Amino acid sequence: MNAESHPRIVLVANPTPLYGLPRLSSDLGIRLSIKRDDVAGAPFAGNKSRQLEFHLGAAAAAGADTILISGAVQSNFVRAAAAAANSVGMKTVVQLEDRVPDTDENYRTSGNVLLLRILGAEIIRFPAGEDERGADDSLRQAADRLTKQGHRPYVIPLAPENPPVGALGYVRASEEVLQQAGDFDFVVAPSGSGMTHAGLLIGLNQAGSSARVVGSCVRRSAELQSQRLGRVMCGLAGLIGGNARSSASSIWLWDGALKPGYGRIGRATVEAMGLMARREGIMLDPVYTAKAFAAIPALVRSGEIPAGSRVLFIHTGGLAALFGYQAEIERMF
Repeated sequence: MNAESHPRIVLVANPTPLYGLPRLSSDLGIRLSIKRDDVAGAPFAGNKSRQLEFHLGAAAAAGADTILISGAVQSNFVRAAAAAANSVGMKTVVQLEDRVPDTDENYRTSGNVLLLRILGAEIIRFPAGEDERGADDSLRQAADRLTKQGHRPYVIPLAPENPPVGALGYVRASEEVLQQAGDFDFVVAPSGSGMTHAGLLIGLNQAGSSARVVGSCVRRSAELQSQRLGRVMCGLAGLIGGNARSSASSIWLWDGALKPGYGRIGRATVEAMGLMARREGIMLDPVYTAKAFAAIPALVRSGEIPAGSRVLFIHTGGLAALFGYQAEIERMF
């Protein structure tokens, strides 16, 4: 069994661009390339489109007419889900969680929240920000209500004990990377839900790649994320018949840009955003991609990424969230 054996609705029609970053390569003393998954799928959808191809495929196979999904107020995933669902004629219920403290009006109303309103998604609220099982239960209760009204709902859950359907997207993406550019020494990506990270680990391993995958923690410490990632990888191996244990032995997590916490901007985040924008003209978001890219110069400085290494940065998108952080970003720049 492999990723292709699972139902899928095509949202990413072509391989996303992959090319070298010459100015940063010269600055850092490595051969740095970027995989532009920020342009995958619908505008601003990014890497979530790869996950949603399999979630919507499963939903369509089950005859669903509505999808339900939960995430932070400025979640790119829930907004991308609403756009993708609209494109195939499904309705969306999005549950927004209070994960980030001390937010302002921009955070609560701009960026992805504004786009959700334009997309016509039904918005419900969940008061906790670190209760994934509670959020899943709340979604399932909403799904039960829809079922009683004659709808056919499909829930995209959060907790890691659920089948990691979305991770199938990056098993496929691993093959795409190797077809485009051959192998790398290091592949760097954000590690939050674990779907992108686990998909890359197992996908590259199965394809015979020798690349080390570095996951930059965006939501929890490296210790906690390692436990989560192990569970996701076991679940993914169950879906595609892979060997999670051999891939798990190569787990590499870095949490040097995590502080001050999920969805909050620290010095490493600001420096990474400025470096990429001013040297290569590419924007990063403060929640995922800036914290992921921050790992590369830090690991080069420490020697863990040696000079001359072939390094691929997976730009996963999420740029609509920039506008939710407008006031804070203006102060920092």
